[in-house]
Amino acid sequence: MTSNIKVCEDTTVSFNGWASSGDTILKKFSYHPRPIGPKDVEIEISHCGICGSDIHTITGGWGELKNGPCIPGHEIVGKVVAVGKDSCHKIDDLVGVGAMVDACGECDECKSGFDQFCSKSAFTYNSTYKDGRGGKTYGGYADRIRVNSEFAFKIPSQISAAEAAPLLCAGITTYAPLKQHGAGPGMRVGIIGIGGLGHLAIQWASAMNCDEVVAISTSDSKREESKKLGATKFVNSMKPEDMKAAAASMDLIICTSFAEDQDWGKLLALVANHGKMILLALPESDLKINGRSLISRGVSIGGSLIGGRKAVEEMLDFAAEKNIRPWIEKMPMGDANAAVKHMMEGRPRYRIVMETEAAARL
Repeated sequence: MTSNIKVCEDTTVSFNGWASSGDTILKKFSYHPRPIGPKDVEIEISHCGICGSDIHTITGGWGELKNGPCIPGHEIVGKVVAVGKDSCHKIDDLVGVGAMVDACGECDECKSGFDQFCSKSAFTYNSTYKDGRGGKTYGGYADRIRVNSEFAFKIPSQISAAEAAPLLCAGITTYAPLKQHGAGPGMRVGIIGIGGLGHLAIQWASAMNCDEVVAISTSDSKREESKKLGATKFVNSMKPEDMKAAAASMDLIICTSFAEDQDWGKLLALVANHGKMILLALPESDLKINGRSLISRGVSIGGSLIGGRKAVEEMLDFAAEKNIRPWIEKMPMGDANAAVKHMMEGRPRYRIVMETEAAARL
């Protein structure tokens, strides 16, 4: 456990949540938040989505917890209940918080709209602040949270609080790479994995008017759902005839999930000459890729990490305008362990959103 973290606590209040100490069983946990700074907001949480990142973190798939008990959750929605004097929001605003809660705002990455790559960024949980004040970060499986108001985003009135929650991570994670790599008319886009990320990626690509939106899955079970989401074609990656017919046919592939023993040559064969594959899912082990799969056809492979603040604001507006919504299942926050178990079993269609008692007061 890290022991030299600078303490920064408001001991007059306690926030209550569900924390992991390195296993999948969440236990009730209370902590003192940081004092409200000039730019900060305090949010009474009404909804929090469950993300695959939460599961990787609490199971130790991405390594041991860094800073002691971890309250996961970075798809957070709620009402502002307290503000600093320079806050971007006012009391009763409905706002959302994603996977980041702070960045320096001054480096080249921040100034170019990629604040997620800031060396002084703070992620929403299992992280520490680097702004000089110190303190640990705790996430949204809780009743309240305090964050820099610049990383709390006003939720458009057209989007319900429950549906907004998954957009704060799954939404921006899929929207940002499509925009960055030019998804739109004239482009053929493939989406690997039709789950919490993939079902949103299909909707974005369809709304961006891509020439083709190809859903790629390991079974036919989601074929009809993919069409409803906006896919123009469906490829079963376990069927050789489907893979042969789709070879070298997609200009951009967004990879939202894969097997730990994935045959990457098989998937890269779907990318058109000079095309790209962008990884969104973070593997727990090293990738094994034959360079010939890339060099022989000028294919490239890259990655994408959530999105900057401007991209999040743009994404929320686009979702409101184009009526893009996650497919969700609601569960009480008090049943957090049951909700996590449901998620780990791969049963949701397609995202779980936990509700607190505050949801009834919206």
